[in-house]
Amino acid sequence: MLVDKKKKKRSAEIPTSSLADMAFLLLVFFLVTTTIDVDKGIGLVLPQKGETIEVRTKNICNLLVNAEGKVMIDDQVIEPVMIKSIIQRKLIENDKLIVSVKTDAATKYRYYIQVLDQLKQAWGNKKTRISIAEPER
Repeated sequence: MLVDKKKKKRSAEIPTSSLADMAFLLLVFFLVTTTIDVDKGIGLVLPQKGETIEVRTKNICNLLVNAEGKVMIDDQVIEPVMIKSIIQRKLIENDKLIVSVKTDAATKYRYYIQVLDQLKQAWGNKKTRISIAEPER
């Protein structure tokens, strides 16, 4: 008997014909299941440009915010966390109150947002009346 001394070479092959299909399916799966956070911004309804309304001075509460985040309401320096309670008290006294918010040009955005959040909480579910004045330069 003759034995062939040469061993047959086995070819090891990985089938790649469906690789592109699988990659495409994985891509579609992750695109469909991934959620993207979208910033909604500040929800304020602004009046039309050029629209001015005369308001009695007794109905206006001046709120000033400086560059360091310190707050002053009607010539009284307060902590930002006190805005809600002070405005709620003023709203009980005067239901037509309008808060005029004025900031320094160098005021950080986070201080401004803190003030707006406190004001919105003070009004609760009622319609808010906030006037945003131009920053001091």
